[in-house]
Amino acid sequence: MADAEAERASKLLEAQVKAYEFFDEIDKIVRPGVSEKTLSEEIYQIGLDRFGIKTHWHKREDDILIVDLGPVLEKYEADIGRTYVIGNDPHKIKLRDSLQPIWDTVKAKFDEKPDMTGHELYTIARAEAKERGYDFGADIAGHIVGSFPHERIPQDRIQLYITEGNHGAMVQPGKDGLKRHWILEIHLRDTERGYQGFVEQLLTVPVA
Repeated sequence: MADAEAERASKLLEAQVKAYEFFDEIDKIVRPGVSEKTLSEEIYQIGLDRFGIKTHWHKREDDILIVDLGPVLEKYEADIGRTYVIGNDPHKIKLRDSLQPIWDTVKAKFDEKPDMTGHELYTIARAEAKERGYDFGADIAGHIVGSFPHERIPQDRIQLYITEGNHGAMVQPGKDGLKRHWILEIHLRDTERGYQGFVEQLLTVPVA
């Protein structure tokens, strides 16, 4: 069991590392004047040509400012999101530059108490956003991730998400008896100016 758990964690981390390499390629093509449709097509083609990715476990949601990827690499899911700013708007740049530090802070608090509930972690994420002067822009701050397709309960928006009302410990095993792994999402909304950004990546597998 220990060997299987280690292999699952290793494969999830490997998928995330490949997704980071995917983003390095995306960084080169995000540019002013490109349409969302064109950028989406270019991103999909890079995934196919450079990494052999034919499957994405959720729809490609991307525009000039936000890219959200869910590639499946050797049956293991990655889920990575980044926010881009095109131009020099200082408020948008500040929001973008606040995302990763808040993610790091929330992860550190989870690492201090890994048996916390999804409700607790969502509360922490909202508080950190508010501390930086933002609203939290989503009703979840993350979800489980694993081998494709990951565990699902029909119509469930609580137990498998970092959200209000999930009072189960995040470390509890899944229905298969294996450790659950989680994606942490930070959504920041500048309500006054009417836009938001987010970042997401693996919460429960340490980066080597």
